[in-house]
Amino acid sequence: MENTIAQKLEALAKLQAIDSKLDEIKKIRGDLPEEVADLEDELAGYDARIKRFEAEIQKLEEDIVTLKNHGKEAEKLIKKYVEQQKNVRNNREYEAISKEIELQQLEVQVLLKKIKEAQVKIEGKNEEIAATKKILSERKKDLKTKKEELEIIIEESKDEEAKLLKEREKAVKQIEERLLASYNKIRANAANGLAVVAVRRDACGGCFNTVPPQRQVDIREKKKIIVCEHCGRIFTHVEANITIEMLKK
Repeated sequence: MENTIAQKLEALAKLQAIDSKLDEIKKIRGDLPEEVADLEDELAGYDARIKRFEAEIQKLEEDIVTLKNHGKEAEKLIKKYVEQQKNVRNNREYEAISKEIELQQLEVQVLLKKIKEAQVKIEGKNEEIAATKKILSERKKDLKTKKEELEIIIEESKDEEAKLLKEREKAVKQIEERLLASYNKIRANAANGLAVVAVRRDACGGCFNTVPPQRQVDIREKKKIIVCEHCGRIFTHVEANITIEMLKK
């Protein structure tokens, strides 16, 4: 049997009450969950940076080994050409070998320069690693502190939150899918998390805009689901406006 409008509104009001209590628990935690998540992302970024620097250093070290090997080959050729010079038969051969020696000597100088440049880069990257590790160490301490604070707060409200989540699970089952989707959408767009409100002092309990008398009558009758024409929140009921004068009568 399908629930009446009054029952649907009652179910929504119950769900809103549960969600508001859960919101209060989250409010107590403040920005700590986001701060912890941001710090974890930051630390992951520093770890990635260190790994990148280490990979670059490894590549430079491999390049240095290759350059040194080329240098050894060049030195061997120089020795070989020097020996050949001793057995030349004419000036032309001598000059040709001398030119080869000069070319290899120049190659050695270029290789030594490249090795030195690579070593300077390695030193720079090691300094970057050391600086990043220092920051990483400090931020890890910050994360530890934030996590401990958050764990204490979560522990204090753990039982209450678990109870509310169970109640919410039951409450959600009492609401049809389409209506629940509308509720969740309104709640997501509401700064205070209120999707279901009452009319208080002739105004919407969410955006505080005036609700016309005839509309209040419709809300009281609970024959259809009525939303605020300004903010889209669902009205559950109209609270009685009890004044001091009325209480005196």
